[in-house]
Amino acid sequence: MPLLFDMSWEELQTYEGSNPRPGDFDQYWDNGLRELDFLDPEVEYVRSSFQSSFADCFDMFFTGVGGARIHAKLLKPKNTPEPHPAVLMFHGYTGNSGDWSDKLGFAAAGFTVAALDCRGQGGLSEDAGGIKGPTMRGHIIRWIEDAPEKLLFRQIFLDTAQLARIVRSMPEVDPARVGATGGSQGGGLTLACASLVPEIKLVAPVFPFLSDYKRVWEMDQAKDAYFELGDYFRKFDRLHQREDEIFTKLGYIDVQHLAPRIKGRVMMGVGLMDTVCPPSTQFAAYNKIISPKTLMVYPDYGHEAIPGHPDAIFQFMRDL
Repeated sequence: MPLLFDMSWEELQTYEGSNPRPGDFDQYWDNGLRELDFLDPEVEYVRSSFQSSFADCFDMFFTGVGGARIHAKLLKPKNTPEPHPAVLMFHGYTGNSGDWSDKLGFAAAGFTVAALDCRGQGGLSEDAGGIKGPTMRGHIIRWIEDAPEKLLFRQIFLDTAQLARIVRSMPEVDPARVGATGGSQGGGLTLACASLVPEIKLVAPVFPFLSDYKRVWEMDQAKDAYFELGDYFRKFDRLHQREDEIFTKLGYIDVQHLAPRIKGRVMMGVGLMDTVCPPSTQFAAYNKIISPKTLMVYPDYGHEAIPGHPDAIFQFMRDL
């Protein structure tokens, strides 16, 4: 089994991660979920100009933590027995919720589909940190100099939980039959969402981002999607005098530490040639999942589209 630059296969299967876990990690996220409990999502549905003969399509807006208005594409199948299953979709870093047409397969199969736009990235969601519209990069380290509760990915993780709560509360959706999926950042958000809303039944992340930041830096792979890690130290902590403090604070938004909260069944895809999200960082999260799980390993693939894997995810979600 080829390995480009990372650990041996044997080491990957037992690797438990390098990034510190803050001592009050569980309290931090319990407090975040309580914040959602007292937040009125003020859900709004706007009928889209894109429509299908078998699905009603809406731009859905809701309020997330900090008052930001968050957008998601929502497709509701027509003439489908209720309650029916639903699938949540999460996109890659700096991207958006994608085209309507690539969600029609699930809608045709009788699923409600909700695809999130991450705040401040390439979609219609609002970044309430003083800026509206795309702020694109630097999201990992956004507010790193302030209280941990202000970290931008804390807000984005809670947006995924808010979306799950909204969809599970829809009268036409069976709350016991909801799945989540996404690749790269979307894979990380899939793990975060299933951790914060453990009622999610099926979980299908692909090469998840946002895991084991210190390992990325130690491997000299703080580039591409992780570029801002190295850039932060080069500009603000050249002697690494605050290294332990910074990586511990990033531990609050490290999905490997959230992974043990997952209760749903997991099918995760990983490419062993991945130089964007190194395999060891992905295994750090996978090895901490204690619910039923399956790993689909692609030895010859990196951080790229993997032919056949979307079909595997579709068949996996059909179990709902």
